[in-house]
Amino acid sequence: MKICFLGAGALGSSIGGTLAQNGKEVYLVDQWQEHVDQMNQNGLIFVEDGKETAIPIQATTDPSTLEKMDLLIVLVKSFATEEAIKQSAPLIGENTLVLSLQNGLGNEEILEQQLNPRQIIGGKAYVGGVLIAPGKVIPGIKGKEICVGEMNGQQTERIQKVAEELNEGGITTVISSNIKGMIWDKLMINVATGALAGITGLPYGELYQLPEVEATAFAAIEEAIAVAKAHQIVLSEESPQAIWQKAAAGLPYGFKTSILQSLEKQQRSEIDFINGAVVRWAKKAQLTAPVNQTLTACVKGIEAKNSQGDAND
Repeated sequence: MKICFLGAGALGSSIGGTLAQNGKEVYLVDQWQEHVDQMNQNGLIFVEDGKETAIPIQATTDPSTLEKMDLLIVLVKSFATEEAIKQSAPLIGENTLVLSLQNGLGNEEILEQQLNPRQIIGGKAYVGGVLIAPGKVIPGIKGKEICVGEMNGQQTERIQKVAEELNEGGITTVISSNIKGMIWDKLMINVATGALAGITGLPYGELYQLPEVEATAFAAIEEAIAVAKAHQIVLSEESPQAIWQKAAAGLPYGFKTSILQSLEKQQRSEIDFINGAVVRWAKKAQLTAPVNQTLTACVKGIEAKNSQGDAND
């Protein structure tokens, strides 16, 4: 199976590198030229337990240099999904499966607008990684898993083949008959802490010490749960307290959410696909989500301030 990762940041590099290390045919597409050059020249470097391992892998900034793929795994930032999938047309054949492992809610809908909806399968990644330099990553794969599934919940031969291929490649992969529910489950985790960390500038250790932050997180989660129920989404957990605790499980004191990392780099965040998505889906169900709307507005304000700073430099 030819597998291509659209987006080779920390997660794409960690998963793709693990598959390549275990003999799978893997290609990486990323816009960071230095990162791509380093991987092509020196291999993708895994840093584990103080040791460095070079993994031969083919990377490119230009999808048109590659052939049609059997599986395209999308890991670009959510706001870049539409443009990235358009640029990846040379990779997508009639039988190519397209799997989003991105953060947030709404990526599958964007893909369905650009492709034949039957080509889209769903997934969620509970693995991690840290990109520490161009071509060099600390993978967070061991003991963690990926969930995949058909968007309609059916058990099909093709989803079994995808799971088998990933498992053989060293990525623990399970099949879910409720992939939409799992996407919302992961959304709850991001809703709990993402925006609050971004707005306060606090890593987890300090964020979790403030009762006011906890109360706001609970309110945001409660809104998201109500919206999910209104759309007949079956969640695995409906306790704000449990979701709040799950969001921090196993993570270090200094952990920073992706929204906080984006704002610190003065980059655009994925807020529209996290708290902003709750607001949009609330409107579809004729509900309101004032806490998530406020959190979204605050992050948008920080982004606007950051962009003004760039303009004034």
